[in-house]
Amino acid sequence: MNRYTMLFAPQAWKPSVSPSLVKFLRPFRDRQRKRVIQISDIEVEGAGIVQQRLREGEGVMIMPNHSSHADPYVIYSAADQVGTALHVMATWHVFHDKSWLARWILTKHGCFSVDREANDIGAFRLATSILQDKQQPLVIFPEGEIYHCNGRVTPFREGAAAIAVAAARKSKRPITCIPCAIRYNYVDDPTPSLLATMSELERSIFWRPKTTEPLEKRIYDFAEVLLMVKELEYLKTTQSGRLPDRISSLREHILTNVEQRNEIEASTKSIPERVKAARKTIMEKELAGDSDTEQATQLSHDMEDLFLVVQSFSYPGDYVDDHPSIDRMAETIDKFEEDVLQKTTAEIKAQRRVKVCFGEPVDVSSDRKVKGQTTAITAEIEQRVQQMLDQG
Repeated sequence: MNRYTMLFAPQAWKPSVSPSLVKFLRPFRDRQRKRVIQISDIEVEGAGIVQQRLREGEGVMIMPNHSSHADPYVIYSAADQVGTALHVMATWHVFHDKSWLARWILTKHGCFSVDREANDIGAFRLATSILQDKQQPLVIFPEGEIYHCNGRVTPFREGAAAIAVAAARKSKRPITCIPCAIRYNYVDDPTPSLLATMSELERSIFWRPKTTEPLEKRIYDFAEVLLMVKELEYLKTTQSGRLPDRISSLREHILTNVEQRNEIEASTKSIPERVKAARKTIMEKELAGDSDTEQATQLSHDMEDLFLVVQSFSYPGDYVDDHPSIDRMAETIDKFEEDVLQKTTAEIKAQRRVKVCFGEPVDVSSDRKVKGQTTAITAEIEQRVQQMLDQG
């Protein structure tokens, strides 16, 4: 999982879509997709759904799952087949470490920044205005993070739906949310690369590579060791029971302690939402600068603990066992590669193909009297995306 610099955004980057430039750069994007991220083929299903809503002049929000670093390339390749440019909301970190040319190209492709750790009113208003006025669809990834779980969506956050609802209440045109499922599969066999990476991972914890054992068992044995290390660090003992339950228990223990240390009110919200609230509180304390050395160190440790909570959230514990496949094993090893070997992105193991499915839209009501619409839209879109992933 990406380890972002936890600061409030130093500035905002706004979109300046140039459909002619987007069209001109399509061969370059296709070449990068094939050579750099090794996606040989993209199949798009349901393109007519998006095209029809755009022809009717509606404000369109596309809400895809977000399992891979390749998703931005893929969603734009799908948009090429639909015949439209896009607006894409992205974390400000995407812009921060880029050259001025790369930033310019991103903005010309409709990308704009959001500070996910703050109440970014500017990004919220920009997104609503895009839905109300712009010709191109708005893309927001409701999972928020890249979890490397292509077969199972992580709970969608409500921010995207909240933008759609806010836009609908003041819009002169209909607003609709379209679910989008992005599903990757290997074309070539990645097993040799996976075995090599698994051996590297085992050596990193001073194990002799277990080359005679099945890959699935090696993955779970390795995960067990990582979990035991963290249990000893935070609980001073190891737990018993199923892996998913142990991961959940440790995660809750760490997050609750951070919340209590920082006097954050207990919440029944999802893990990502609780982490977001805790990060915001800690960053505000750090920014105030009135902590002594010991307190500053503890705040830094709390921020590391929150990263571990999110990191552990990306490991369901039963992902491979639930549906054993080379793709799920590869995703899990990719996560190990980023989290344990601390690679920015995992090495691509073999050529892949991807299928992008646009599902039946969810219309957004403009009636302010409709209660709970944000939650209902989020749940409906999440369910439809999962159904499309299950169908392959």
